[in-house]
Amino acid sequence: MASPGSSDLVIVANRLPVDRIENPDGSPGWRTSPGGLVSALEPVLRANDGTWIGWPGGTESDLEPFEADGMDLVPMAMSAREIEEFYEGFSNATLWPLYHDVVEKPLFHREWFDTYVEVNQRFAERAAEVAAEGATVWVHDYQLQLVPSMLRELRPDLRIGFYLHIPFPPAELFQQLPWRRQLLEGLLGADLVGFQLSGAAQNFVRLVRQRVGHKTHRDLVYLPDGRTVRAAAFPISIDFNLYADLAQTEGVAARAEEIREAVGNPSKVFLGVDRLDYTKGIYARLRAFGELIADGHLDVEDAVFVQVATPSREQVEQYRILRDDIERLVGRINGDLGKIGRPAIHYLHASYPREEMAALFRAADIMVVTPLRDGMNLVAKEYVACCHDDLGALVLSEFAGAAEELRQAWLINPYDINGMKSALLDAYRTDEREASRRMKAMRKTVRQHDVAAWADSFLAELAAVRPSHGKSVRPAKRS
Repeated sequence: MASPGSSDLVIVANRLPVDRIENPDGSPGWRTSPGGLVSALEPVLRANDGTWIGWPGGTESDLEPFEADGMDLVPMAMSAREIEEFYEGFSNATLWPLYHDVVEKPLFHREWFDTYVEVNQRFAERAAEVAAEGATVWVHDYQLQLVPSMLRELRPDLRIGFYLHIPFPPAELFQQLPWRRQLLEGLLGADLVGFQLSGAAQNFVRLVRQRVGHKTHRDLVYLPDGRTVRAAAFPISIDFNLYADLAQTEGVAARAEEIREAVGNPSKVFLGVDRLDYTKGIYARLRAFGELIADGHLDVEDAVFVQVATPSREQVEQYRILRDDIERLVGRINGDLGKIGRPAIHYLHASYPREEMAALFRAADIMVVTPLRDGMNLVAKEYVACCHDDLGALVLSEFAGAAEELRQAWLINPYDINGMKSALLDAYRTDEREASRRMKAMRKTVRQHDVAAWADSFLAELAAVRPSHGKSVRPAKRS
């Protein structure tokens, strides 16, 4: 067994919770990442003398553990080969498409999996060094699915949790994976395996029973060594108050007015905000909007679509092709249907800070979230939080995890273009009373089930799985 370290709580994720910046004096520095996962776990880390292990990006190999914004961080090095084979290869060209309903064909290369094993082993060894005797270790996401079993081999005294942020596929798809058993056994190293939806947890338990042969009962897996592993749903969320408060600041309100002015003060602004990814359904939604204008149901004087497509994995050929296809579609729709000074679609291939996103959310009358498959989709919840006046409409794919909670949205099948057009038109024509009724209900749901509640509920369940082993994690003090 590895010698214990000093951290009672260890977060293990592919990325560190900080981004590189250049300080005003020109020196390099770090800034806390804006993601919801960071805002959820940062207070828990502080309350438990915690440490976060992750890759900072890039290929530097001489980074030492450091502190940023009061968090103890342990950077993991990644070589150019590992970035190509572990990250771009097995994680994002094999697992990502497979777990997202094979929207794109996954690629299966043995050398990619070998590198995935190597990197996971290194993460596990580092976690084993950092964790105190009986500590809690929480491993995150699809890049590190072998870490739980590797870590348990090194440190059987630990309480280990794993959380998958993306969908977990049904057996018919997962079974295509040549290394299906290795991944299942990797996850079984955890005491608690968390998913976005209950159906994903059921898929996992069913696969363990069929492919590994362990006895199962409902959400429990019984292992030969006497351990019990629980698989359950813990839908992730956002910091509701942060977005709700931000949307009501003077700066954001003024910027929202500027945005509406810049797009011609139409009666309705449609908005899409996505990473530029083939799972997000961007092409189909823009096509549906263009057809509504071409059919005469909408007019560019009255309705515009603002699409933010954040750059993503631009070195991957599939993503370059997707970008070209979308930009050609936008050009064609604007060329055919736009007027001078009145394009039908405002397309922004860029990344924006949180304040600008809040202004966009506040400026939008109708948010369009139409992924072909998504673990959750936090953008939908961010939009709801920013609708401080209880107005606004959400058109949401039924294949996004958020659809299970946000039932008052206009739910659509993103493969059904005509159905999508009908929902967009219904949202456009709805009256304020109906829009307010729906939005109030969704805001209540997101407010009650925020990201702090998500983190606390997972860690509480993890503490209860094996009460005779490991230290209990103290919940963070929430304001």
